[in-house]
Amino acid sequence: MGIAEGVNQMITILLVDDHPAIGEGSKLMIEKEEDMFVTYAESPGEALDILQEETFTLLLFDLRMKGMNGIELTKKVRSMGIDAPVLIYTGHDIGHYFNTLVEAGVSGFISKTSSRDELIQAIRYGVQGKTILPVSLFEQLRKMEVRVKGEATSVVEEEKEDVSITSKEQEILKEVAKGKSNREIAQTFYKSPRTIEYNLTEIFKKLQVKTRAEAVLKSKQLGIITDESD
Repeated sequence: MGIAEGVNQMITILLVDDHPAIGEGSKLMIEKEEDMFVTYAESPGEALDILQEETFTLLLFDLRMKGMNGIELTKKVRSMGIDAPVLIYTGHDIGHYFNTLVEAGVSGFISKTSSRDELIQAIRYGVQGKTILPVSLFEQLRKMEVRVKGEATSVVEEEKEDVSITSKEQEILKEVAKGKSNREIAQTFYKSPRTIEYNLTEIFKKLQVKTRAEAVLKSKQLGIITDESD
């Protein structure tokens, strides 16, 4: 039974992944543990319906899904008052999304390339309120903090700058991606066009871009918005 051997309380897990082969395979792999039971949802929408009726010890979300990504799903879950630990279970590099994921309320991360033992350990740590990070992510975050001064040596993390976009700014970016003007966005959020202009100025500064098109492109590269936001 792994590191929590002897624990009788059932750990209930909601696994959300829009690839059935991966989702069903992960469910079978996890349920080899006698004290773990997995409910599998093929879409974020199905997951939200389930969460209206059931509670879980831990939530395991894929990062990139159609309609709603793992970041948006986590925010939605937190807005529902659900405080169960959320682990992001993905095959993609999450370095670009780290700050946004933590801000959304994610508790930890586990790669789909990890072994079964590593996955089970991550789940148990999550239940215990501990955070587990892949070594590759830990190394990446460490390198992002490196600042080297001198003429002969410099360290540049290409396009991996620290970007922290708020949920409000994320919503504005989604509207920009749809091609809406400042006036149209202002009407959507019941704000003045000047306020939206100010918000976009701040967003441009954070993303280090100069145009709306650049902001949309970079936001997609960093996982702040998805192609489904168009």
